[in-house]
Amino acid sequence: MKKNLVLVFYWLIIPFFLFAQTETDTLPGIQDSLLPKVKPLAPQVKNDSPAVKKKTVKALPQKDSISPLADSVPAVIVIKAGDNPIYLFQEVLRNNLYYKFFGKPLQIVMQEKQVNGSEKFFYLLVILFFYYGLIRVIFSKYLGDLFTLFFRATLRQQQLREQLLQNPLPSLLLNIQFLVTGSLYAALLARYNNILAQTDLWLLSLYCLGLLVSIYTVKFLTLKTMGWILRISRATDVYLFIVFMVNKMAGIFLLPVLLLMAFPYYPILPAIIALSLFVLALLLGYRFFVSFRLVRNEIKLNLFHFFLYLCAFEIAPLLLIYKALLTFVERTF
Repeated sequence: MKKNLVLVFYWLIIPFFLFAQTETDTLPGIQDSLLPKVKPLAPQVKNDSPAVKKKTVKALPQKDSISPLADSVPAVIVIKAGDNPIYLFQEVLRNNLYYKFFGKPLQIVMQEKQVNGSEKFFYLLVILFFYYGLIRVIFSKYLGDLFTLFFRATLRQQQLREQLLQNPLPSLLLNIQFLVTGSLYAALLARYNNILAQTDLWLLSLYCLGLLVSIYTVKFLTLKTMGWILRISRATDVYLFIVFMVNKMAGIFLLPVLLLMAFPYYPILPAIIALSLFVLALLLGYRFFVSFRLVRNEIKLNLFHFFLYLCAFEIAPLLLIYKALLTFVERTF
């Protein structure tokens, strides 16, 4: 019985006595074997601590698309106490990548602008287009009848012709447009073929304008005189009407051609000139065909006699003018 009481006392009192110790150094063996091993924690700083807070800045990853100049950007200049501000400012200027303040100076030779007269020609073309636009707006009925009579043969040709003859003002304005556009076209064509290349373009245009005015003035007076003498005024009036109607259409056609010739795209310039000459040749042939058909209705006219007239009053003057220009160019150069 006593032996059992001793065992109970041993198993109850001794462990209680051991765990009730305040000093753990008395039982090192039991501490190492029974107590769990805990890793010591680092001291933490509270948010409200007066100590200086440490901020960590994460470096941004550099992309491959950054310009190569970014690698050569100098480091930030550290300003120290006692540094000269002027020296620091010079360092900033010297390390600038975009403005070479301390680089070797470059010498740039400036050439004086040569004015070739295209600006004036542009404004003249603007005035011509505006001029035709006013005629188109104010005399729209006249232009409608003119295009109808030119492009479409109708039974009302006589009536339309009389209506057009009763409006002399738009007819005069369109004739003036033909003279201006025709003279400019002739001057540009002469310049393209190196005829009178040393002559100023504006002076050459004035020569061509005077030549056209002289040709059609002489033709008009000659036909009127012949019609009055031979008493065929009606036939000459019809012929003059056809001549000036074709001239009006040629003046309208030459407006875009002048724009393409004055400000050309050189690879297609020969094609533009060839096409314009072809269209003008078609207009000339149309004038001969229509005038012969209408004049034959007024008087008895043989085709051979009409051909003689064309050679004497239409083709021969043009050949003489061309021959005179070639002779003048050969003597000049």
